[in-house]
Amino acid sequence: MSTNHPSNYGYPTDPQQNPYAQQAGHQPPPAPGYGAPPPPPTAPPGYGPGAYGQPGSTAPGYGAPGYGVPGQGTPGYGTPGYGTPGYGAPGYGQPPQALPHWLSPAGPPGVPPAPGTRVLAPPGERLVARLIDLAIQLIPAVILYALLGEYLGNLFVGLLAFAYEAALMVTQHGQTVGKKAMRLRVVDAATGGRPTDSALWGRSAVATVPGAVYCIGWLFEALDSMWQLWDRPLQQCLHDKAVRTVVVKES
Repeated sequence: MSTNHPSNYGYPTDPQQNPYAQQAGHQPPPAPGYGAPPPPPTAPPGYGPGAYGQPGSTAPGYGAPGYGVPGQGTPGYGTPGYGTPGYGAPGYGQPPQALPHWLSPAGPPGVPPAPGTRVLAPPGERLVARLIDLAIQLIPAVILYALLGEYLGNLFVGLLAFAYEAALMVTQHGQTVGKKAMRLRVVDAATGGRPTDSALWGRSAVATVPGAVYCIGWLFEALDSMWQLWDRPLQQCLHDKAVRTVVVKES
């Protein structure tokens, strides 16, 4: 068997069919191989020159005039809002309640009030007047506790305190022994005049009768007496609020 092969045996003679016979200048561009970098992507609309925030763009970008900047239609931070008062402007709530026409604010010590007016009694002086009245009732209270015991004696001591307070308030025109000593008087909150007898009886009942209830009554009396410390502007205790009275300093 002959081993000689004809020329171009197994290879096409046509240059278009034989890639190895093509000239270098006539070769087609090679296809991208494995691992070759992909062609750069085409930028979609909105990116690049003239895009968001770039010159030529109609949409504001980063650093462009935005929220709250003059020229924009929406108020921003630090700009006047929709009718809302700013810091330091009067806010919500009611204005402080004024004193009645017959009352004047307390002035410096030793300065008399304006003519035709009175001032509210200081809480410290009201406390001293209360202690004087309690001292007067001390001896009868001790006797009642000794005779009737703790629980029943407490009931009668409360009734004794009511009788003492109401009798003097009605007959002495709004004063007890302690209030006379401290030059204090109970008056009507609206007019500054003498309260009605029924108001004085009711004030005395609220101030003293709860004390007849063992233990709980004492807590109520303590709260009642301290209420004037934070009540404004009339510095009323609870028994004052019940019948609309105030305690004033006699001139």
